[in-house]
Amino acid sequence: MVVKRTLFPVGLILVVASFATGCAKKDAPSAPTTARAGGRGSQIQAVEVTSVVRRDLAETLTVVGSVASNESAEMRAEISGLVRGIFFEEGQVIKKGDVLVKIDDAEIRAQLAQAQARFQLTQLSLERAENLRKTQSTTQAEYDRARTEFASAKADLAVLNLRLEKTEIKAPFDGIVGARSLSPGDYVTSQSAITTIDDLSRLKIEFQMPERYLSKVKPGTRISVASRSIEAGRLVQGEVYFVSSMIDRATRSSVVKGLLESPPSSLKPGMFANIEVILDVRHQVLAVPEGAVLTTTNGTTLIVVKGAEGDKSAEFVAVRLGLRARGLVEVIPIKGTLNETSSIVASGVGGLILFPGAKLDPRPLKEEFRLAE
Repeated sequence: MVVKRTLFPVGLILVVASFATGCAKKDAPSAPTTARAGGRGSQIQAVEVTSVVRRDLAETLTVVGSVASNESAEMRAEISGLVRGIFFEEGQVIKKGDVLVKIDDAEIRAQLAQAQARFQLTQLSLERAENLRKTQSTTQAEYDRARTEFASAKADLAVLNLRLEKTEIKAPFDGIVGARSLSPGDYVTSQSAITTIDDLSRLKIEFQMPERYLSKVKPGTRISVASRSIEAGRLVQGEVYFVSSMIDRATRSSVVKGLLESPPSSLKPGMFANIEVILDVRHQVLAVPEGAVLTTTNGTTLIVVKGAEGDKSAEFVAVRLGLRARGLVEVIPIKGTLNETSSIVASGVGGLILFPGAKLDPRPLKEEFRLAE
């Protein structure tokens, strides 16, 4: 078998190779400007920044409670009888000791007159027995009998005077009278409800506190109360005055009561209200917006803007997080410098391509993203 070989001139081969190389150079895309200028490190990233603040942060818990009057009493008669007079108007402001209702006392007054006569007779008998005893003209038994009868008549007189006082139903404290449930001529007993009196000079608030937070609540703990009846944005301040020593097994919570300071007239007993309980206050701590914290597998960091004007760069500062409140979070630096003069990247830290030493173009945080002081 004969194998034929084809031979090409060396010059022709060199021309073809040179032509192919030229075409390849013509079709290849030009290299990026940033790569020629030094790569990723020369890119300038625009970022929104804010300052680290030093302020008080409060740990709070919001619960639902109900408003109650300072004092509230349902008025009832202590003795039975006919109503002879009603001396109040519904919704009237009254003072302690004002007579509200008068019950017929004719029978009691008759009994009182009889008791007074008997009392006077026994008093005279006792005086006579004492005189006779001085002269040894009476026995000890007769003297003891006269003294006992006098004491009994005196007690009967006191009982009737007390019953006579109970025919006048009086206000136990200053307050506002509620609706009345009877009229003159009605027969009342000790089971008959006459009206209610509420002391609205100050209001109380009652709510349930979960057992996990009870250790942080005590008399004097500050509270803020908001209600639909109060104008938007207004909070009524108060403080806790009572924490129950018992925990309800069904709800695992305890009853807590507070007093409200200068409540508005629109806030009425029986209303529901949202209560913000201040559990703890951290004074003058470093705080940043929650959106400024970068969380990675290596921990939490802040991106601090370093350098002179026109040559800003990113520095990653490791921090430990503390209390969170109203969009702010307490930060404690672990490595690096962080204080209230530090400027940090405030938004987009998880979406921006940033690394230690990256060039930054800091810009103020947009107004709509700033947190109120």
